[in-house]
Amino acid sequence: MESISEAMDSMDVTQQKQVCVHWFRHGLRLHDNPALFEASKNSILYPVFIFDGETAGTMHIGYNRFKFLLECLSDLDRQLRSHGGRLFIMQGSPVTIFETLKRELNFTKLCFEQDCEALWRKRDKKVSKWCERNDVEVREFVSHTLWDPEIVIRTNGNVPPLTHKMFLHTVSCIGLPPRPIDDIDFTRVTFGTLPDNVAAQVGLHECVPKPEQMDKYPEPDFANPLIRWVGGESEALIKLTERLSQEIESFKSGVYLSNQVSPDLTGPPTSQSAALKFGCLSVRRFYWALHDHFNSIHEGRPPSTYNITGQLIWREYFYTMSAHNPFYDQMEKNKICLNIPWLPESDPNKTKYLNAWKNGQTGYPFIDAVMRQLRREGWVHHVARNAVACFLTRGDLWINWEDGAQHFFYYLLDADWSVNAGNWMWVSSSAFEQLLDCTYCVCPVNFGRRLDPDGVYIKRYVPELRQIPNEYIYEPWKAPLGVQEKANCIISKDYPERIVNHVQASLANKQKMLEIRNSLLEETPHCRPADTEEVYQFMMFPEN
Repeated sequence: MESISEAMDSMDVTQQKQVCVHWFRHGLRLHDNPALFEASKNSILYPVFIFDGETAGTMHIGYNRFKFLLECLSDLDRQLRSHGGRLFIMQGSPVTIFETLKRELNFTKLCFEQDCEALWRKRDKKVSKWCERNDVEVREFVSHTLWDPEIVIRTNGNVPPLTHKMFLHTVSCIGLPPRPIDDIDFTRVTFGTLPDNVAAQVGLHECVPKPEQMDKYPEPDFANPLIRWVGGESEALIKLTERLSQEIESFKSGVYLSNQVSPDLTGPPTSQSAALKFGCLSVRRFYWALHDHFNSIHEGRPPSTYNITGQLIWREYFYTMSAHNPFYDQMEKNKICLNIPWLPESDPNKTKYLNAWKNGQTGYPFIDAVMRQLRREGWVHHVARNAVACFLTRGDLWINWEDGAQHFFYYLLDADWSVNAGNWMWVSSSAFEQLLDCTYCVCPVNFGRRLDPDGVYIKRYVPELRQIPNEYIYEPWKAPLGVQEKANCIISKDYPERIVNHVQASLANKQKMLEIRNSLLEETPHCRPADTEEVYQFMMFPEN
C-alpha cells in the first residue's frame, strides 16, 4: 500500500509536469513517432484525434477508406489503453477544441507530425497562430516523408525539382533519410484523464465510432464488400514482416520490385500503400528495412535506391512537387500542368463515357474489372491504375484527368492528395510532355492479357464473363453468338458493347497530342520525364 509521503511525492512529480497534447492527424502509430516521443517526455500526455471534416482526407472519402481510418484509430486506442492511456477522439474545429483544452487543462505544448501537403497549410497556420497567442509551444516533426520537402526545395535553389531525375540528384546531395527512432518506453509515460464536463465541450466519442454513425454507408451494389484490407498499426507491422520475407527471397534471386515487374492481381494483398497513407506504418521503417536486408544479402554491393524502393521515392517526389502548390490537384490554376483541351462538358459523350468508366461498363473486360475492384475493395494494383487512367485520358476517352483523380480520391484506401494527383498528371501527360506522342499508350486488351493470360482477374470482378472461353475473355465482342449463348453472356445485353474502338480512338488521340506537342516546341521546357527509361519504370511497360 502506498504511504502518504509516497502519494505526496507522486503528486509533486505530477504537478511539475507540463500538460502536453499530441495531435494525431496522419501518423497513426506508436513506432517511429518523434512527435509523440517529444509529447510524452516529462509531460502529462493527452493523445488526441479530431474529426474536423478534413483531417486524414475525410473531406472526400468513401465507405471503405473511412472504415480503414476507423480501424486505424481503434488499433491505436487499443494499444494506448494497454499502456494505461487512451485515444481521445473529438469532433469539431481544432482551434475551438484547443481553446477548451487550454482553459480546462492548461496545456502548454502541442506536438504533431508534419502534414507537408499544401492543402493542410491553412489549418496548421491557424492552429499555430492560436498557440502563439496563448503561450502554447508548438513542436512539429517530419516523419511522414523520408526527406523534409522544404529542405529538398531549398537545396534545389528554392524551386521544386521538376523532373524525377532532378529530385534524385537533389536528395542525393542532402544525404540518406534519417533512420527510425527508438520505441517509446510507455512505463515512463503519464497519461491524462478528461473530466466529464470537458468531454462534452470537445465532442468526445466514448469509443471509436462506426462508419454509419458518421453517415458513411456502403454503396448498394457492394453492401457486403470483400474485405481484404484491415487498418491499423498492428496489422501493418504483421504485413510488413510478410512483405519483407518476400522481398528477401527476391533479393536473393537478384529480382527487385517483383510485384511491379510481375504483378499478382489476384493473390493476397501485400501493398503497404494504405498503411503509409495513414501513417500506421513508418515510411522510414519500411525504407530502411528494405535497404538493410539488401545489404545483408549483397554485402559490399551498392544498391540502386530506385530499384529497391522505387514507389517510395515517387511518393517523396510528388509530396515535394505539391508542397507549395495549393492547386496541385487542378488543371487550369496549376503552373506545372498542361491545359490540354479535353472533351468539353457540353459534349454528349462526356457523361456517358465517364459513367461507363466509373461503373466498370466500358465493354473492355480488363478496364471494367479494375474499376469494379476499386469500388468494391478500395484498392487496385499500381499497374492497373495506370491502365485505367490512360484509358480515361489520352489513350481512349479523352476525358480530363481531374475527373478520374476525384473518383480515385473518393474510393482508394490509400488516396493521398499529392500522390493521387501526381500519378494522374503523369499518366495523362498533363505534366510530362515527352509522352505526348502517345507511343506508350496502354492497350486495354493486350496489357491485361500480358498480366493475366487466363483472365482469372476478370472472372473474379466481372462475373458475367466467367463462362466466356479464355480466347475471348479480353475481347468478348469477337466471340461468335453461339459461344456467347453457351456462356450465358450476350454482348450488349448481359455485358456492354465497347464504348469506343481502341485502335481508332488511340490514333485520333495520338494526333491531338502531336498537335499540342508542336504548339509547345517554342515554349519553356515543361515538367516531364527525364528519359524513356523513366517512362518504362513508372508505367511498368513490357520490354517487347
